[in-house]
Amino acid sequence: MNKKRIITPDDSNEPHLDYQKHGDGINDPKLVIEHDPLFRGVLGTSIDRRSFLAMTGALGLGAMSSLMPSAESFAQEKKWDPVVKIGYIPITDSAALIVAHEMGFFKKQGIDSVRPTLIRGWSPLVEAFASHRFNLTHMLIPIPIWMRYNNKYPLKITAWDHTNGSAIVVHKDSGIRTPKDFGGKQFAVPYWYSIHNIVSQKIMKDAGITPVIRPQNAKLAPNECNFLVLNPPDMPPALAAKTIDGYCVAEPFNALGELKAGGVVLRFTGDVWKGHPCCVVVMHEADTMDPARAAWTQGVHHAIIEAQIYLAENRDAMAVMLSRDGKGYLPFPKEVVKRAMLFYDPAYYKNPHAIKHPQWGMDRIDFQGWPYPSATELVTSDLKKTVITGDSAFLDKLTPDFVAKDLVNYDFVKKALEANPDWRNDPSVPKSGDPYTRMEVVEV
Repeated sequence: MNKKRIITPDDSNEPHLDYQKHGDGINDPKLVIEHDPLFRGVLGTSIDRRSFLAMTGALGLGAMSSLMPSAESFAQEKKWDPVVKIGYIPITDSAALIVAHEMGFFKKQGIDSVRPTLIRGWSPLVEAFASHRFNLTHMLIPIPIWMRYNNKYPLKITAWDHTNGSAIVVHKDSGIRTPKDFGGKQFAVPYWYSIHNIVSQKIMKDAGITPVIRPQNAKLAPNECNFLVLNPPDMPPALAAKTIDGYCVAEPFNALGELKAGGVVLRFTGDVWKGHPCCVVVMHEADTMDPARAAWTQGVHHAIIEAQIYLAENRDAMAVMLSRDGKGYLPFPKEVVKRAMLFYDPAYYKNPHAIKHPQWGMDRIDFQGWPYPSATELVTSDLKKTVITGDSAFLDKLTPDFVAKDLVNYDFVKKALEANPDWRNDPSVPKSGDPYTRMEVVEV
């Protein structure tokens, strides 16, 4: 794998794209909203302040929690179909699953797959997976915790899709230069049960800011930041319209925010939690327990691990393939996806210092599949301290050790990793001692 994965303004292969100017938010947000096709179609329509407030005001606090499906909506399993059917959100977190299909890694394992289906938001993806429309997907790591223990839905985390790959982006005119400046601001996350919500609240609390969840027109104290949920595609246009002051989300919506919405990266999440999980591979529990499906499930994981290694070694080509200039899995031009997968330069991201720990050797996004139990334990522990809506009493009954053992199936992914030792080259994997065990490093 390549050790350095940095595109600088001087050596990018996109001479028409001036990273420095775009990174400083040179675009006029109003013009972007009115004319840029990225803010229409799959990425949503233009959003002005009045319509945005109407939308969020109509939702209210109760309705926001209802974005997550109820137990009654979960369908019973239908007759098993060995064709891999993938649902995905248009974020780089999904890249390994897409590459496993597109580059023929499933086929190499003798497994048929159909072109992955793009879903615009987390709630419809959860619903579609729960109704068995898909038998393989990626989810934010806290979502399976909620599904299994609050809604009693039989699913398993079977691997990680990637590590890092997210950031906090603020509007250049928001006045936010440090986390202490989030007081009185509006801040979006893609889902209450998300790493983005956990890490953002951790950063703000450390700075003396209290996260709250209120209607967007509610009065805030000087030390309060209001959190709301937006689908990832809605975040950059909302930022450009200044209906929110910042957001935390997966790539490439941070790169898009920089290039098209007047956004500035305040902090990369992988610089707060070293090599953190975000999206994980999720399967129906029956697919991990039925001996008749074991060979199929193992083949799926061999394909995913091969795809992750291929991604890490061919970032530029895969960014183009994923983009709308390639195979169109992600509805963004190649320069946006390239920035999301390659551009991580401490010398560039210094005002504010979005990268405080360059010695960690992280990338903007990395790809490795081992689901470290220590990370699952930390997610479970942090969820208990994170402000969310809805009934979260089920979290009080969970212990981190139990969740790490019960929620995750380690068997298939470990066999796939043993067959593909190059996975150890990923920067999130310890380079000495047992590669399957690590101590989580979190430095706000």
